[in-house]
Amino acid sequence: MQIKAMRDVFLHSLYEQMETNDKIFFVAADFGSPILDKIRTDYPNRFINVGIAEQNLINVSTGLALEGFIVYAYAIAPFITMRCYEQIRVNVAILSQIRPMNINFIGVGAGVSYAMSGPTHHCLEDLSIMNTLPNMEVFSPADYVTAEAYVKRTLNLKKPKYIRFDAKPMNSIQEAINEFDRGFRVLKEAKNVAIISTGYMTQKAFEIVKEYSIKLIDLYLINNYSIDLLQKELDNVETIITIEEGFKNCGGLDAIINLNFKENKKIINLGFEKKYTFEIGDREFVHSENNIGIEDIKKIIKEVM
Repeated sequence: MQIKAMRDVFLHSLYEQMETNDKIFFVAADFGSPILDKIRTDYPNRFINVGIAEQNLINVSTGLALEGFIVYAYAIAPFITMRCYEQIRVNVAILSQIRPMNINFIGVGAGVSYAMSGPTHHCLEDLSIMNTLPNMEVFSPADYVTAEAYVKRTLNLKKPKYIRFDAKPMNSIQEAINEFDRGFRVLKEAKNVAIISTGYMTQKAFEIVKEYSIKLIDLYLINNYSIDLLQKELDNVETIITIEEGFKNCGGLDAIINLNFKENKKIINLGFEKKYTFEIGDREFVHSENNIGIEDIKKIIKEVM
């Protein structure tokens, strides 16, 4: 099984599209990678590095999108979402409602994928704050296969999108996704208990559920999935466990599920405690400090089985 970074696979696919689609424009905030260097070298007229200036990144990207370009704005996840939130709200979320534009915000470093960098680089608020913006699709893939498949949607769907990438290379969990109308995929079938997770936490849950009879659903379109189709998948489920690498009960994945499926279901929400973690360690250490380590999740599962 290959291990690849979501960002690299997505950008490679985008690079190939730039060869035949001269409407694609890439704007970066002084954050690079080898494939990004190739885009800059081969398509210099459709690449801008605005420097460490995320607020200006949004302004420039909006202008290009209003001129008809398909724009990809790229920066570290906590900075592209929080440092320039008002610019995104006013220039993009509000304006796109009356002036349709295709603008795609690529944030790398979701959750605590930059675990060793501490709370300034942890990105635990983005699911909540980007989800609360009208007119913004939030994409949270669990593997590079899903990330690569999403490129086609970014080209064709003329609306703002927030793309939440993990910083670390990871395994593919399943074969390629051909359509995004569902907004989720079922990775394991079972009755009575279901885990609904997103991003890196789906990778984690995928390994954990091998030991249990639990249904596993990966929700990759946080705010644009088919409620009816997901309801059908949950018909034989009594208990839902949501798991996200974000603050729990703060408007992220758990809020979406609680709102739509609270009737006749027991729901347990797992996520980060509402505090910042200053202790330094690897990702599992940070998770354990917030009661979502592997053993913590297994304990919850055993209690509901």
